[in-house]
Amino acid sequence: MQLPAPEPDRRLLAARRQLLAGGALPAGLLAPTIERSWQRCRDGGLVPDAAPRDGSVRHGATLRAALEQHGEFLAQARPVLAFVHEQIRDSGDLVLLADHDGLLLHAIGEPSFVARAERVALMPGACWSESQRGTNAIGTALAEAAAVVVHAGEHFLDANGFLTCTAAPIIDSTGALRGVIDISGDRAGRHPHTLALVRTAARMIEERLFAAMHGRHARLLLHPTLEGLDTMAAGLLALTEDGWIVGANAAARGWLRLAARDLGACTVASVLGLAVDDVMRSAGRHRRLALADHRAFWTRLELPAGTGHGIRATSTQPSASATTPADLDPQVAAARRRAQRALAAGLPLLLLGESGTGKEVFARELHEAGPRRTGPLVAVDCTAMPESLIEAELFGYAGGAFTGARREGARGRCREANGGTLLLDEIGDMPLSMQSRLLRVLEERRVRPVGSSESQPIDVHLIAATHRDLHAAVANGTFRADLFHRLNGLSVTLPALRDRIDFANVCDRMLAQVRPEAPPSLAPELAVVLRAFAWPGNLRQLRNVLTAAAAMLEPGDVTITFEHLPDDLRRQLRDGKGQRPAARDSDNLRQLSARTIDEVIAATGHNLSAAARRLGISRNTLYRHLRARAPGADD
Repeated sequence: MQLPAPEPDRRLLAARRQLLAGGALPAGLLAPTIERSWQRCRDGGLVPDAAPRDGSVRHGATLRAALEQHGEFLAQARPVLAFVHEQIRDSGDLVLLADHDGLLLHAIGEPSFVARAERVALMPGACWSESQRGTNAIGTALAEAAAVVVHAGEHFLDANGFLTCTAAPIIDSTGALRGVIDISGDRAGRHPHTLALVRTAARMIEERLFAAMHGRHARLLLHPTLEGLDTMAAGLLALTEDGWIVGANAAARGWLRLAARDLGACTVASVLGLAVDDVMRSAGRHRRLALADHRAFWTRLELPAGTGHGIRATSTQPSASATTPADLDPQVAAARRRAQRALAAGLPLLLLGESGTGKEVFARELHEAGPRRTGPLVAVDCTAMPESLIEAELFGYAGGAFTGARREGARGRCREANGGTLLLDEIGDMPLSMQSRLLRVLEERRVRPVGSSESQPIDVHLIAATHRDLHAAVANGTFRADLFHRLNGLSVTLPALRDRIDFANVCDRMLAQVRPEAPPSLAPELAVVLRAFAWPGNLRQLRNVLTAAAAMLEPGDVTITFEHLPDDLRRQLRDGKGQRPAARDSDNLRQLSARTIDEVIAATGHNLSAAARRLGISRNTLYRHLRARAPGADD
C-alpha cells in the first residue's frame, strides 16, 4: 500500500523562501526534525536552488582507503543490507550505508534507480552530511542521532526533491555513532513501513557489532518481560571477568541510564546492586531483578563460548596487585585497538589530541608492538625545523646542493625510516609550500633529494600527529585537503587528562618511573584536588608536577602532600583557578576533599571500589583516607 499523494511541493518551496527571508514557518507544516534541519541549513549558508557545497566523490585509492578504514563496520553491516534489499527488491529503492561523517560506503539497488541516484551523487564515495547536501535522511539522522524520514520537497536542496529517503543511526556498544542505514527511492514510491524497516535493520547491525566487539566478554541480557530476553528488544551488557560494564546496547543504556562515559567506569554491582559472585552463580538461569527505584527486569547471564566462567568474583578487601579497567582508560584502550588494526592493514594513521596528551609516546608504543617493530622509528617534529631547511631535512640532499651542504649529502628523514615507521609530529604546523611536495612523496612512495635529478624508493608506515583542528585548517586554506585525506587513513583521538577516568593509575605509574626504588603516593586529600584540576598541559604538565613534588620529599617520606607541590600550582589551587571552587588554605582543602569523598561514597551506596573509581583515586588511597579519619587515628 502506498500513501496518498503529498501536498504540492510549492507549499514547501514557499515555506523555504519564507524561512530564508527570516520569516516564521507555518505551524504544523513540517515535522520538528525537518524544521530544525532547515534552520541549520539556513544558518549554514545553504541555498535551495544551488549545487551541493562539495559535490566531489571519492574514487579509486581514496575510496578504497575509506572502505578499509571502516572494514569491520562494513563486514557486520553488509549481510543486513543484503537482507533489507531482499525485502524491498521489487520496489526499485536503494539501500545505503554511510559512516559517521555521512560518507556513503555501500549501496545495493535496482539498476534503473541507481542511474537516477548517481545523477545527484547518491553513490559510494559521496558525502551526504547535512552541512554539504542540506536536509536529507542520512545527514539529518546523523545530526539528530535519530531515525528520520525526508520526503520530496522536505529536502532542502531542490535537486533532491525527487527522492523519498528514510534513515536510522547505528550506535555501537560504547555509545559511539558509527553511521546510518538508509533506504532511498523515487518520491512516488513512499511506503509507510520503511521507517520501521530501517530501524529494525539498524538494531540488527548494532547487535552484530556488539557480538564482534564483545566475543570474549560475558553478556547479561535484561528485559521487563521474560519473553523479551530472546528478542532484539532485550538490553545487553558486556561484562569483564571482574564485573565491569564495558559495553551496552541502546536498550540497556536507556533503561539503566548509562552514558557513554560510564562504560568501563562502573560495575554491575554499582548499577544493578548485584554482587559479582552472585552474578557468576546465576549463569544460564533466568532471574527477576528489582531495582532500587522499583523497576523490575528479567535477566540471564551468558558466558563466552569455550570458557568455564565469564566473571570472576573480586575480593572486598583492597589489594596492591588488584587491577581493574581503570588501569587503562577505555578511550585510550579503544584508540590503541583501532590504531593497531590500522597498522596491520597498512593504513596511514593520524593521531589527534591536545598538546601533552602523549601522542609521540603512543606512536612509539604502536611501532614497538606493530608489524614493523624490527625497522626504525624516525620522528620528525614539524615545528622544530626552519621552513628553509624542512625540505632538505625530510627528503635529503645531494652533495653541494646548497651553501653549507655536506660534501657527501644527506639521506633525509624519509629514507632513514625506510622499512620502518615515519612519525610526522605536529603535521598541522607544516608550511603550506611543503605540503604538496610531501603529498607527492606519499602518493609515489619515492623521494627526490634536493639538488638531485634521481628519485629513490621508500617503504615507510606513516603516522602523523597534531594538536590542531585539521578540518578547520582545510576550511581556512592553511592545510591541503588532499594531503589531509591522504594522511587520514584512520584517525584516533587521545583524550585530555581531565577527561580520563584512570587519573589515579596514571599518577601511580608516573611516580613509579620518577622514583622506582621507593615510589611515593599522593595524600588522599591531595589526590582529590588534583583530580579536579583542569591540567591544560595534560600528561606533560602532570609529569613535571609529580617529578618536582617527589624531589621535595625528605629522606624516608613516601607521601606527597599539598606542601610539596610547585608554588605556582599551589597558588592556582588555593585561588580556585582551573578546578572546582576550593577554599583558601590547606585545612579547608582537606575539608573539601573529605566532603567530596563522603558524598561519592554515599552516592555509590557505600561501594568503596565504585567510589574510588568515580573519585579517580586508587582503592588503597581511599582506604588510607578513611583510616586516617577514623576515631582515635592520629591527625
